[in-house]
Amino acid sequence: MIDDFLKYQAQTTPYPLGMEISHAKGSFIFDKEGNPHLDFVAGVSACSLGHCHPKVVSAVQQQAAKYIHVMVYGEYVQDSAVKYTKLLASNLPAPLNTTYLVNSGTEAIEGAIKLARRHTGRTEIISAHNAYHGNTMGSLSLMGYEERKSAFRPLIPDVSFIHFNITSELKRITKETACVILETIQGGAGFIVPTNRYLEKVRQRCTEVGALLILDEIQPGFGRTGKLFAFEHYDCIPDILVMGKGMASGMPVGAFTTSSTIMHSLQHSPKLGHITTFGGNPVIAAASLATLKELVNTNLIDEIPKKEKLFKHLLKHPSINEIRGKGLMLALILKNENLANELVLKAMEKGLILFWLLFEPKAVRISPPLTISEAEIKKGCFIIRDILDELQQ
Repeated sequence: MIDDFLKYQAQTTPYPLGMEISHAKGSFIFDKEGNPHLDFVAGVSACSLGHCHPKVVSAVQQQAAKYIHVMVYGEYVQDSAVKYTKLLASNLPAPLNTTYLVNSGTEAIEGAIKLARRHTGRTEIISAHNAYHGNTMGSLSLMGYEERKSAFRPLIPDVSFIHFNITSELKRITKETACVILETIQGGAGFIVPTNRYLEKVRQRCTEVGALLILDEIQPGFGRTGKLFAFEHYDCIPDILVMGKGMASGMPVGAFTTSSTIMHSLQHSPKLGHITTFGGNPVIAAASLATLKELVNTNLIDEIPKKEKLFKHLLKHPSINEIRGKGLMLALILKNENLANELVLKAMEKGLILFWLLFEPKAVRISPPLTISEAEIKKGCFIIRDILDELQQ
């Protein structure tokens, strides 16, 4: 199977990990030999409720038995999508009450920046250095890493950059700015959290000049940081909220939410301002609804700070310089890049799944399912420490 994988399926790097998957359940992925691998990555923060959560599986099966796809987005009334967007609105602060469902986080970013330009009539977009918002051409234009995007130029025009957490640069947000787009917590850069009321100050500046604030919560959203959305930690309500990844417990999905007034801009001049065939797919929406119900109707999110504390308590080691991030969105910053690479590869040999971050070579991702148990946390952390002990020798 691995030979066919390499021959017929496109690869993203010359050296994929190549583990052959049999099945997955809870916090574990099983290879074809039946070996369990404790998952500290959760599909890169996507599998919020772990693998094959029974309520998500049931919701998907029930919806698939009714209908799978009947019409392009926004034309027919489909129960799962309507119920989902209503429940989401009831758990968001005003004026975030209208949601456009799409297929992925990067498509949600595309829709959000189109909406901001359309609503404001302005063209300038301000992003952050070291940002990552996806890989389509629009999202790539917002990326703060020239070496990753130079091969694909020309990209969309009128995009400029500020440094995350540097408040002196906020004066570059002006009445020419359509929107400022920031990750609430910078992901690819190494799980950088906002400090010194930074997001609150960005919010104030955007309000002053009439620019829209877009917060990208594709990764930190849906309970990962100990709140339903990470912006709730920082006294900053965006004009447009972008989400994806953990929204449907591993199913492909994205969305952007704003006020009904702002969203109305996509309906006219021109109409069909954003269109998508499979956005709002009823099966995906059913998975999203089941996920959101589990998050808001249980104490799962309330338990995240305790799990974060346990990780940080157990992962004290001379080879770890610091642990960045918040909740179950954590990054081990190791002494050097080689240590990070060796830890990820040796962990897989020992039945623990870790992964890298996009732009910080010394970082190792820890973003397990939110449902992970304390016993599973301890098991994985002991493996990490044992490997680091071996690598120190």
